[in-house]
Amino acid sequence: MAGFIQAVKKLGREIAESGTIIETVKKKAKEKNKKIVLCEGEDARVVEAAAECAEEGIARIVLLGNAEEIKAKNPKADLTNVEIIDPETSPKLGEYAALLYELRKAKGMTEEQANAQAKDPTFFGALMLKAGDVDGLVSGACHSTANTLRPGLQIIKTAPGVSSVSSFNLMVAPGSGNKYCEDGMLIFADCGLNPTYTPEGLADCAIATAKSAKEIAGLEPRVAMLSFSTMGSAKHDLVTNVQEAVKIAKEKAPDLMLDGELQFDAALVPEVAALKAPGSKVAGHANVLIFPDLQAGNIGYKIAERLGGFQAIGPICQGFAKPLNDLSRGCKSSDIVCAVAITALQAE
Repeated sequence: MAGFIQAVKKLGREIAESGTIIETVKKKAKEKNKKIVLCEGEDARVVEAAAECAEEGIARIVLLGNAEEIKAKNPKADLTNVEIIDPETSPKLGEYAALLYELRKAKGMTEEQANAQAKDPTFFGALMLKAGDVDGLVSGACHSTANTLRPGLQIIKTAPGVSSVSSFNLMVAPGSGNKYCEDGMLIFADCGLNPTYTPEGLADCAIATAKSAKEIAGLEPRVAMLSFSTMGSAKHDLVTNVQEAVKIAKEKAPDLMLDGELQFDAALVPEVAALKAPGSKVAGHANVLIFPDLQAGNIGYKIAERLGGFQAIGPICQGFAKPLNDLSRGCKSSDIVCAVAITALQAE
């Protein structure tokens, strides 16, 4: 508990100094000085975000596209410190195409197909990331989630020991605060990516989310595996799925503060936790909430956002071997800047 309180106080000081949690994330990203590729140079919002990130020193930015066209369409954007690479004319295109062929030839890809696909900006960006030429990737402002995640799954793939990619939302409490949210924020997962989970996949989501909570939000994670049952109070296959996930997570990460299955109120309210889960070190104090499936997670974060006044940041991808994040096609340039900062914090 002391470590948890210390982390909360540390983050509180940082927020007080910088103004907001987002500014704190940006500040931490600047200290890492990571190189992030933005794949959509044809989008004015992406170009604006690239210029802002470079100007503020949030990350070293690589922008993909034709330099002359980008500059002509965005005359007000200061791209002096932004590296612009055209995938179709890059001297590394052949190297990346060969890498793609090696990765996908077992799936039937030909060298000719690899040469053509490597020119696609999102595939090119993913190949840059795979080759270690950048530290993270952000895309999706003007392309679908599938177009962003497909290169990630085919090229970057999942991290060792992780069965599936997942996502999380950083939920920031309103200015008035919330008595069940001591540190001003909660982490919700998975609210935006996987419709269903096997017990192993749910366990991997929990472990990855705990890691994200520590790296990005500075929290000492206390993970609650949510259900409509608390510690066996109900019997159902859906409950069994969560119970098995708890066992797997504890085996994979024995030092992680994780417990379940817990109902939402048992996870957050000390008085309810004392009745329903006495002896649990997580119940009543959770700050990382793992929903049993996408339906519950998506509904839950939108209830917190609309009725509770929480600010929802995300969904943010996790579980890839290297950082890769998808944007909403309705995003603003400020959202892209935030995504760049978070991606930088995810980089090893």
